[in-house]
Amino acid sequence: MILDNFKSVLSKYEVIFFDAFGVLKTYNGLIPGIENTFAYLKETGKDFYVVTNDASRSPEQLAESYVKLGINDVTPDRIISSGMLAREYLDLKVRNGIVAYLGTENSAHYIGTADIKTLSIKELDLSAIDDVNALVFLDDEGFDWNTDLTKTLNLLRKRNIPVIVANTDKTYPASKTRLSIAVGALAKMIEDTIGRQFIRFGKPDPQMFIFAYQHIKNYPNVSKRDILMVGDTLHTDILGGNKFGLDTALVLTGNTQAIDAEVRIRSTGIIPTYICVSAVVE
Repeated sequence: MILDNFKSVLSKYEVIFFDAFGVLKTYNGLIPGIENTFAYLKETGKDFYVVTNDASRSPEQLAESYVKLGINDVTPDRIISSGMLAREYLDLKVRNGIVAYLGTENSAHYIGTADIKTLSIKELDLSAIDDVNALVFLDDEGFDWNTDLTKTLNLLRKRNIPVIVANTDKTYPASKTRLSIAVGALAKMIEDTIGRQFIRFGKPDPQMFIFAYQHIKNYPNVSKRDILMVGDTLHTDILGGNKFGLDTALVLTGNTQAIDAEVRIRSTGIIPTYICVSAVVE
């Protein structure tokens, strides 16, 4: 497996889309040396955005998490979350009533409006669901997996309402050797159980990349040829970027590790334009 120099790769593009977890940070904090990458981006005047399936917190809260880690460059306007797409859908399709959600109170930022009340699935009373007009999967925390997933199942048996999956990730790395189940996997389990198809937002869905593309400061004057998608996961970051027509860089600091990267690329057929050790400019 031939590895590319990340700095040399970055030099070819005007706009960079970064995945967050596994690329800029991990369970341990920031990827060591990632501050050098942000310094290089500022020095060379390159535009960048964090394109993430993390719908657990608002862009403001996500940006603040980087500040606490010592990075001031990731401002809210540079964060494009799948939760933003869920919010846009609800604004168009659900005008009033209650939107139930699975996730934390912070994640509910994306779905509340003046006319829509949000209600955590754990607070939902199944005997009073006539005003529930949508359900959103936001995060894998904030509810009891046993009790509240059963409640979710029965809500959807009783109410024919749109179900939105704002984070399609099925797993995330909890340590270097251990994965944890993400909310996308929980949504898929419920979807298969009741035999319905949910509405999904987030990578690798093309809508996520269209949304990100339209948020570029110089849109529509930036060609897709000038954008690089940097990610650690073949089935979301790399597949989504490839399908949207972007060049892609797979980094080996998250879901895809050096020990099995070549085998996984061959078995999936998802081929990145570049493979780099990390997203660190050295």
